[in-house]
Amino acid sequence: MTIPTLTLCRTCRNADPTLPDQLREAITGAGLDVKLQQVDCMSGCKRPQTLSVRQAGKTAYLFGEVSTADIPDILTFLRLFAETKDGNLADARPLDGLRFKALARIPADFD
Repeated sequence: MTIPTLTLCRTCRNADPTLPDQLREAITGAGLDVKLQQVDCMSGCKRPQTLSVRQAGKTAYLFGEVSTADIPDILTFLRLFAETKDGNLADARPLDGLRFKALARIPADFD
């Protein structure tokens, strides 16, 4: 079974250079099995700093305007995402403000 991959844009305008380390520390502290990587530009420039979450066989998500204040909601998202078979959340309300930062939900392959 694969694990979720979080991809964080590191070149967004006004990107918080502390976000990757704080997010990594929070994920580790929460005991979540997640890969965190950074890339140059994810084309979410109108709503920086962008974060994607994807895992084989599950719906992928792209969030914008992510900050360190969203870390607790990101951890909640990751726990709920892990509990789903297909990545679709039945109720986004537990995500608090993060649910309003979703830019895209990309369906998984139907293989």
